[in-house]
Amino acid sequence: MNESLRGIYTVGITGASGAIYGVRLVQQLLSESYKVHLILTEAAWRVFQEELLLNTEERDSVIQDLFGNYGGELHTHHLHDYGAPIASGSYQNDGMIIIPCSMGTLSGIAHGASGNLLERTADVMLKEGRKLVLVPRETPLNQLHLENMLRVSKVGAKILPAMPGFYHLPKTMDDLVNFLVGKALDSLGVEHELFTRWGEER
Repeated sequence: MNESLRGIYTVGITGASGAIYGVRLVQQLLSESYKVHLILTEAAWRVFQEELLLNTEERDSVIQDLFGNYGGELHTHHLHDYGAPIASGSYQNDGMIIIPCSMGTLSGIAHGASGNLLERTADVMLKEGRKLVLVPRETPLNQLHLENMLRVSKVGAKILPAMPGFYHLPKTMDDLVNFLVGKALDSLGVEHELFTRWGEER
């Protein structure tokens, strides 16, 4: 690994609402000189189009526009590329986060399906005892959703719902996004200054 890089993280972005959370988190990791392995589901690309108003016909151009100017080292992987290094526990990886995490992906992880690279990599993190953070974005939640969250929590994953706080007195949408992304980075053990913490001077 490039000695100037600070660590390695895998980021998954699914088709749940809240694509901006995943985009902002990847941008922050890259800007802080981390190596990022990025997996996007097909539904995530649809959300990019609907929520971020991006033309997703040229996907390589979208990736370049979103992440090309942030430093670090970015590797994108096809959803079914089981030959990717992150599919193996022998590959050193400091942590993984799926942000936002759809209920379908949550279910696949909870039941060990490994039906795609995203689910397989999450399974690797669990079996190796590494950090796995899931950021579900769904409301309301039914009993299956809750049982799946409990199931993955019992085997080591952290559930971090996409619920921004308001004690930092947000004034813009960016403030809310940065709060949630900052909490996600806290869970990964990554330093940041995205929001004012409780007890700090506002």
